[in-house]
Parts: sequence; C-alpha cells; structure tokens
Amino acid sequence: MEMFDLSLIWAVIIGFGVIMYVLMDGFDLGVGILFPFAPDEAARDVMMNSVAPVWDGNETWLVLGGAGLLGAFPLVYSVFLPALYIGVFLMLAGLIFRGIAFEFRFKSRRNRHWWNRAFCWGSAVAAFAQGVVVGAYIQGFAVEEFVYVGGAMDWLTPFTVLTGLGLMAGYALLGATWLIMKSEGHVQAWAYRITPPLLAAVLVVFLIISLWTPFVDPAVWARWFDHIQLIWILPGLALLCAVVVFRSVQRRSEGLPFVATLGLYIFTYLGLVVSKWPVIVPPNYTIWDAASAPESQLFLLIGVLFVIPIVLAYTAWTYWVFRGKVKVGEGYH
Repeated sequence: MEMFDLSLIWAVIIGFGVIMYVLMDGFDLGVGILFPFAPDEAARDVMMNSVAPVWDGNETWLVLGGAGLLGAFPLVYSVFLPALYIGVFLMLAGLIFRGIAFEFRFKSRRNRHWWNRAFCWGSAVAAFAQGVVVGAYIQGFAVEEFVYVGGAMDWLTPFTVLTGLGLMAGYALLGATWLIMKSEGHVQAWAYRITPPLLAAVLVVFLIISLWTPFVDPAVWARWFDHIQLIWILPGLALLCAVVVFRSVQRRSEGLPFVATLGLYIFTYLGLVVSKWPVIVPPNYTIWDAASAPESQLFLLIGVLFVIPIVLAYTAWTYWVFRGKVKVGEGYH
C-alpha cells in the first residue's frame, strides 16, 4: 500500500465517474429540458426514443461515483449531505419523475401531457440541482473540526442559482447536439436552429461564472494567477470547442457538434478540477484529509477495478446496438 497513494487513485476514479455521468446523463437531461419547446408531439416521441435505450445505463456512473465517495472519502458525505440535503433531495426527486415518465408516457393517451411535464420538469429540476451543487462546492462550506456547522439553506445563493441555470443551459446544448446526431427531418432542422442560441447562452453564463468565481473563493484567484500559463490553456481549449460547435452547425455536420460540445464540457470540468485541486471539501480539506483508512480504500479498489471495465463494455455495446437515426413512428414502446 505504501507504493501507491490510494487517495490519489480514488480521486482519479471518482473524478472520471463524475465527468462520465455529466457527459452521458447530461444530454438526456438536456433532451428533457428541451421537451416543451419541441415543434410537435411526433418530435417529442423522437426525442424520448433517442435516449430511452441508454438513459438508465448512463446513471450507473452516478451510483458508482456516490458509492465510491462514501467508501473512499467519508468526510465528503458527512459534510455534503447536511449542507446540501434539500438540493440532493430535489435532484433525486427529479430523476425519479423523469424515470417514471419514460414508462408511463407511451402507455398513456388521455394524460400524456402530464407525463410530458413530468419528463420536462424532472429533467430541469435534476439539472438545476446538480448545478447548484457545483456552485456550492466552489463557494465552500462552513466546517469546523470535520463537522458542517452551517445552515440548511446556505447552499442557496445568487452564485449557486447562476451555476444551476448555467448547467441547465449546458445540458440543453448537449441535448440539442445529440438530437442533431440522432434525428432527421424537421426534428433535426429544429435542433440545428436552437443550437447557436443555446451555445451563446452557455458562453455568457460561463463567462459570468468565471469572472465571479475568484471573488467567491480567493484561493481560486491565487491559483489562477500563480499558474496563469497553465490555467488559461483550458478555457482557451473550451472556447475552441465552442467555435467548432458553431462552425459545424453552420456546415450542417451531424456528429461533430455533439463531439465538440463534449469537449467544451471536458475542458471546463478540468478547469474546475485544476482550480480547486487537491481540495475536496472546500475551503480547507484535501483528498487526504477526507480519506478513509487505507485498508478500506484498498478493499473497495479491488472491486471497482473489476466493475469499471464491465460498465464501460456494456455502455459501449449499448450505444453500438442502438446506433443510427431515430425515426418518427419507430423506437421505444
């Protein structure tokens, strides 16, 4: 065990699980956010059918990340849950309503509009709650002697509301570019139309958050300007991805807008990681402060190293089996 830093290994595993969840569940949450703006009910059928075969598998990464955090970094749970209890509850409630809507919408005729709303609002609430959690992580928690001492609503600030709205816009952008790749006809044409304004909204919100963050957390300010050459590479790459999204939509590319949007998320996420590293419970506790006993980390690591390749394999197989376009009148029933 002394040969390896188990806390560092676990931080990489959980960081990988988080970005996999954001990328993979992000686009189907985005499809739900866009649901009420679809041109017609046939378009909504295509939208839901495009994510129905993969949405529940995408959430495997949320379970994996949550279980890994509990076992490897218990301090995160002991602080985050009391600090973010309401936000986490809203996220889970949103995911539940969205999951139920998949099954009931296609069976219902008279009340289909209610399941449309459940799918939309469940997706929107879950996305907003996840963005609020990110904002709360950036601004930090009131912790004394490894115990959260703040209030139940300290997480709700203008900054976290902005990060919540920003993640909703980002997920909607992912959903729109996913539909460009997976649909055709009037649904694809609508997705092409809404992608540029969504991209503009995402860039505006991300710019405001980037300018606001150093004032929320002075440690981020110091990190950015102490390592300015490295830190600003990541926003530059994110902006390059945004340019690729815009240009590829103009050229009516089908797969490139989605891939470039994934890149935009990856570089933004890496920028957050670099800005806060190695703090996992802001403002003061690092991954080593929050770690469980090395024996516990090693025991869990052995299992996770078997599980992750299996998850990657069945995820890849699922996307391969359900590759191609989703057409009106075909799909999930």
